[in-house]
Amino acid sequence: MTGGEPTLGAVPARLEEREREITAQAETMREQVAQLTAQLDEPGRAAEEVRLTRKTLLGLPDPGPPAPPAPKLPAYQQIMAVFTAAGHPLRARQMCEAVDLAVAPDNINNVRLNLKRPAGCGIMIETEPGLFTQPRP
Repeated sequence: MTGGEPTLGAVPARLEEREREITAQAETMREQVAQLTAQLDEPGRAAEEVRLTRKTLLGLPDPGPPAPPAPKLPAYQQIMAVFTAAGHPLRARQMCEAVDLAVAPDNINNVRLNLKRPAGCGIMIETEPGLFTQPRP
């Protein structure tokens, strides 16, 4: 016998070692398959959620066209209605309060401008600076 050839007694040990290597490789591959299966399941769940969302949306009734906004009175008509109801001269601040606008400098200035326009046309009268009233017949 030469030194490089395995003996008959060493063969079973070598086969047992080889079996352990193959078993370890198989276990590693099973773990990889389990990881890939988990990764593959995620897109499937996401696709199912998209299908359910689409089915739900398609089952909803058509809302139809939006309702038209309620017609608003032009500013001058609202102004005249407030003056008619008040029956006395008003300042821009009082007008803001009457039409439920926040009493803020910007709002007061905008209302004052809206009062000066009809005053310039003779529809309103500015009896003194900042005090407006309707003309008397």
